[in-house]
Amino acid sequence: MPLSSDLTSDDRIAWVRVSSCYLPLATPISDAKVLTGRQKPMTEIAMLFAEIETTGGHQGLGFSYAKRAGGPGQFAHACEVAPALIGEDPSDIARLWDKLCWAGASVGRSGMATQAIGAFDVALWDLKARRAGLSLAKLLGAHRESVRCYNTSGGFLHTPLDQLLVNASASIARGIGGIKLKVGQPDCALDVQRVSAVRRHLGDGVALMVDANQQWDRPTAQRMCRLFEPYHLVWIEEPLDAYDHEGHAALAAQFDTPIATGEMLTSAAEHGDLIRHRAADYLMPDAPRVGGITPFLKIAALADHAGLMLAPHFAMELHVHLAAAYPREPWVEHFEWLEPLFNERIEIRDGRMLVPRRPGLGLSLSEQSRTWTREVREIGVRA
Repeated sequence: MPLSSDLTSDDRIAWVRVSSCYLPLATPISDAKVLTGRQKPMTEIAMLFAEIETTGGHQGLGFSYAKRAGGPGQFAHACEVAPALIGEDPSDIARLWDKLCWAGASVGRSGMATQAIGAFDVALWDLKARRAGLSLAKLLGAHRESVRCYNTSGGFLHTPLDQLLVNASASIARGIGGIKLKVGQPDCALDVQRVSAVRRHLGDGVALMVDANQQWDRPTAQRMCRLFEPYHLVWIEEPLDAYDHEGHAALAAQFDTPIATGEMLTSAAEHGDLIRHRAADYLMPDAPRVGGITPFLKIAALADHAGLMLAPHFAMELHVHLAAAYPREPWVEHFEWLEPLFNERIEIRDGRMLVPRRPGLGLSLSEQSRTWTREVREIGVRA
């Protein structure tokens, strides 16, 4: 039987639209990095969107992002390398990732450069899944129809304790399965107080995690991991600097509470080094930060081979699909921050995030996202 026309190699990328959108946050966000004076409160998120269309009329949508810094740089780099996609077969995703990487190789293979590539890579995977009539999870090979989820947005350090309890209750009532609290304050006793209060408030049956955002030194991390052992946490996240693999490995070996890290790493190679050091029980890769779905899948394969658990960082709209395709039962981080950018919503039920069944990512940009867009560049001609 002959192949249908839209499955042949005749289809080519004809048009690419790159846009820089700034999502305002209702409340300035503070974690331990703010309390230690290393960063300012976060007031917006710089989103990088890539829209791709082929000569056959197939479309794909992808995105990356930057917090506090990097948005203009991501947009500029994306505009520089985007012309390399025109005329290419959109199915050759791995080859196109390499082509885009080498187009900007002088600025490296990690960090802002690969984060810019990530928007195109996600768009190409979205296009491929849409063309196949499958959700991204199904295209990749789903292991499950839903994924355990936990909320982070209600547990930041700027939130007073009484409001923290209200937020935790609201998340559980909404159907979210766990709560993550930010820790890492200069006064460690305040961290213990907040964790203890939330554990008493929710009871032992609710999953509870904490995140120090890299702000402890090794002696402090030792003390805090020991103090947190009685609270039966799902994990302690980023107790040390993101690149202190030896320190994280020592904590993982010493304590019963699992150690989670990886969100700040920006390449598959960096994650490979973390895995070789056995520096995490839960690996937390961020697909946009590492350069998209293509490198994320490499990381996931390494993590599964090493027997690690998975909890992708942020961007639940993308990571719900990737987590569904991971062999071991993962967690997905719930943040409602990005919801205004899209017309669709993810359904949550009984502590789990349901994997969308719509083709591709199952997302389309909202009119609100267009109003927050500051810069646009179009390359090529629409079919």
